[in-house]
Amino acid sequence: MEVQLQRSYLEYSNALFHEGFLDAQFVQLQMLRDESNPDFVMEVVTLFFEDSQRILNELSKTLDEQSVDFKKVDANVHQLKGSSSSIGAQRVRNACIAFRSFCDTQNVEACLRCLQEIKQEYLLVKNKLEALLRLEQQIVAAGGVVPELNDFS
Repeated sequence: MEVQLQRSYLEYSNALFHEGFLDAQFVQLQMLRDESNPDFVMEVVTLFFEDSQRILNELSKTLDEQSVDFKKVDANVHQLKGSSSSIGAQRVRNACIAFRSFCDTQNVEACLRCLQEIKQEYLLVKNKLEALLRLEQQIVAAGGVVPELNDFS
């Protein structure tokens, strides 16, 4: 049972890297987990989810205003780019990079399209990371050790 869960975990992780959802930064994040803080990755990812949701809500609100404050939009997108980079959420980070170029040109319609793309990429990576973390919990509950990931980049 435990070996099968570990194999599933590695196969699923591998797919997330090959599909571009995660990058080498996620491997670095996992390397920071140890016996003294076994829930480190889960805690960091949970904070990412909370921060991202707050930023996405703020972006929606700001872009709906009559007079859009593009400095505020850009600052929020920059923050989301940084937090997605720090956990290795590559596709969210890439969508943020595209978004920021439209902040520079103050293109509201393009910014709204980018916001929808970021929301979609965020929900995809959130679902995939939640599934990966559930696999981790199942491995630990079965008495196993979460396998170390290779750098798939």
